[in-house]
Amino acid sequence: MTTSRELDVAPATRGDDALELSLAAGERALLDEGDLRTSRIRFDAAYREAERWGDGQGMARAALGLGGLWVHEHRMAAVAGMVRARQRTALSLIDPQSSLALRLRVRLAAEKDYATGEHASIMALVAEARRAGHPVALAEALSLAHHCVLGPEHGALRLELARELIGEASRTGRRADLLMGLLWHVVDLFSSADPHAERSMRELRDLLARRSHLAAGGVLESLEVMLSIRLGRFEEAEALAGTCAKRGEATGDVSATGWYAAQIGTIRWYQGRIAECLPALTDLVGSPVLSPLDNACYAGLAIAAAHSGDRRLAAGTLARLRGRVQDGAPRSNTWLFAMYGVVEVAHLLGDAEAASQAYELLSPFAGLPTLVGLGGACLGSVHHSLGVASLTTGDADTAVGHLVKAVDGNLALWHWPAVVLSRTRLGEALTLRDGPRSEAARASLDLAAQEAAQLGMPVPAEASGRPAKVGRSGDRAPVLVCERQGRQWRVALGSRTALVGDSVGMRHLATLINNPGQEIPAIILAMGPAASSGDSAPAQPVLDDEAKRGYKRRLSELDAEIEELESADQFERAAALSAERRWLIAELASASGLGGRTRRFVDSEERARIAVGKAIRRVLKRIADADAGIGAELRATVQTGLLCSYHPK
Repeated sequence: MTTSRELDVAPATRGDDALELSLAAGERALLDEGDLRTSRIRFDAAYREAERWGDGQGMARAALGLGGLWVHEHRMAAVAGMVRARQRTALSLIDPQSSLALRLRVRLAAEKDYATGEHASIMALVAEARRAGHPVALAEALSLAHHCVLGPEHGALRLELARELIGEASRTGRRADLLMGLLWHVVDLFSSADPHAERSMRELRDLLARRSHLAAGGVLESLEVMLSIRLGRFEEAEALAGTCAKRGEATGDVSATGWYAAQIGTIRWYQGRIAECLPALTDLVGSPVLSPLDNACYAGLAIAAAHSGDRRLAAGTLARLRGRVQDGAPRSNTWLFAMYGVVEVAHLLGDAEAASQAYELLSPFAGLPTLVGLGGACLGSVHHSLGVASLTTGDADTAVGHLVKAVDGNLALWHWPAVVLSRTRLGEALTLRDGPRSEAARASLDLAAQEAAQLGMPVPAEASGRPAKVGRSGDRAPVLVCERQGRQWRVALGSRTALVGDSVGMRHLATLINNPGQEIPAIILAMGPAASSGDSAPAQPVLDDEAKRGYKRRLSELDAEIEELESADQFERAAALSAERRWLIAELASASGLGGRTRRFVDSEERARIAVGKAIRRVLKRIADADAGIGAELRATVQTGLLCSYHPK
């Protein structure tokens, strides 16, 4: 009884012609109208009527129709099991040499191959259908085989299957076969970054405008969402995605849920709001309506967790995701999308091992776009992921090479948000390679900011993981936190954290970080509690009396301001003032010796420059070893010399 309810079963029609009427109604709904939900109702009624009369041919036609147009249309285990059982039962009742028997064997083989990520069985039946000369059996075999080779390594094979299906449609005379052939051809062209994909899409659109087909039209609408995202029209894309999802649900397309999640996740990613998706994605990964080969949801969850600051969930989801997409695992039409997530999260977590493995797996597909599903969402060129993976492993030269190609590839795709993101990462890679004064890096970052403003999207967080700044209005400075925890220092940037041991260089660096934009003489940094008092060189106070009074006045002001900000829930501003307060206290403490006597320092600026510079460079290396992204940010923003400073970009 549960199974019937899940299939939306209607009561069987009574009468001598009930069976043929139900079969004809099911075939019309499925093939002519693309109405998956209605066809299931009709075919279920037909199967029960044929079973009642012991009509093997009728049972076979109905069981075949219950499979639908796509593979794995029945996601609930009980329903899927019932449909497969009906198909096997019907197959046992009809002539094994018949075209109908071949079509049932094609369906069963395709479902099995798809579930296991294989395609040998279905391709063998494609060859058998060619030899048998059964046009309908061959057309169905070609379409179902296409489902089983959706991994990025099978692009050429998919195109061959789609083109053959278009030709075979002239022999079957079934409009559905032509629509499926054209649809697969469009999807394949987009998946291979073919510049003529939109021409083929127009041909399909014109055909559907003359007479609709709900299932094919749903995929076409999904592609329209993807193109709107590429153009940076986020509000339009979100509205289209909502309409597409509702129509897919009404039609009975179980994939609509996954498509919608991928589309909204992509929009939020480019809007800098991916963390908002965390609750929905946490719920979605456990949904039984997702395909067993769909790993895009895990990628989205890992990225959302990392950007929300939940490093434990991000690391755990990354580990689960790597286990599902590592070398040897089946590759589907969500594989590239999932690998994009692996790379981004590995970078945010500083996981060089995961990034290195992802680089090796992605390298053969560098020239492809990162699409999910049947083209419902696109994250730009795979070169982008290869560049970010190289940044994570510290290979700046390789990162620059890939990111230059990513910018070019995304321009060719007309994917403007992806261009902005790749330009930003390229600026980071150039900074890492050439240093903070790199003109090429600054030019890339400035152009990315201009393009982001034109699109109304946030200026993306750079590869170091610092928070994004909003384009057009509302810019906010990045917040890098440095605080002592016992014998260690915690350096945090966005969701990234590095722990390093206490040292003279770390204390110098903490002073600079807590005073962004201020130039502090190296000789001031060099003097601290451990300074020698036995040097006979000329000396002067670290802080004169007037400076001390000024520091104390500022401390009183800060106490009042911090209390007021915290009461108004303005915690980010309060945190910045607290950092200034900690620095002032530290300066007053370091300027006073035993009994509160003024501490004095040796006036040897050159010796201080050398010592402080070496100490800071040593600690920067230790931070980079702990987290490559934070290390890259600090190398690009900390300057040493006679005057030392930290200048956030």
